[in-house]
Amino acid sequence: MATPTLYAIDEFSDLKADACLLDDDFDLVFVSLWGRDTTIQQLLAKLTLGHKEGGMRQFHLVAGNHGIPVEVPDVENLSKQSARSFRRTLFGSMTNLWLYNNLAIEPDKANARAFAVLPIDIKNQDDRLWPLVQSCCGLPLLPHWQEVVLDTLKTEGMLKKLKLAFGPVQGYKLAIELNQLQGRMQELIREGTLSLVPEAVEFPTALPLAA
Repeated sequence: MATPTLYAIDEFSDLKADACLLDDDFDLVFVSLWGRDTTIQQLLAKLTLGHKEGGMRQFHLVAGNHGIPVEVPDVENLSKQSARSFRRTLFGSMTNLWLYNNLAIEPDKANARAFAVLPIDIKNQDDRLWPLVQSCCGLPLLPHWQEVVLDTLKTEGMLKKLKLAFGPVQGYKLAIELNQLQGRMQELIREGTLSLVPEAVEFPTALPLAA
């Protein structure tokens, strides 16, 4: 098993990240941080405080020779979870903190918006994305439409893979435009690409009546 890469945080020398996902605007979607509990609490305090009180809305993830800005525009849109804690190490008590956009755990079904955070080595990612699409989409989606609908969402830019991914994670941004998707699906139904019955289903022929 390969040793995971740890990314330094420019503003906190005692803090490291082993996974991070950002959207196209560098807004935080998910980050996994390791550090002493005091440093973790200092970061959370700075993200909570306003600018006048010494708060912060941005920190930098050091990847190679580059400092990647991580924007935290609204801390109220973030959820946090302390995943694990190691109390006896050479560096004292170590805490693993997860920060993630609320849309990664609670989709906005009214506006059909969500994030998906997946392991980078997952082999059935479409099977994981499909239930998210079904729950967010206001249109009825039949199970055998999965491949066509997902391909349509990707082609139309309504399901995008996050390009700014660090560590063993990958992410997707779902932003469905219902009118646009409905129009495209109507076209696919008229073309015969989408059908009410799966192609593999064969109905039995009528049996001859007994004399």
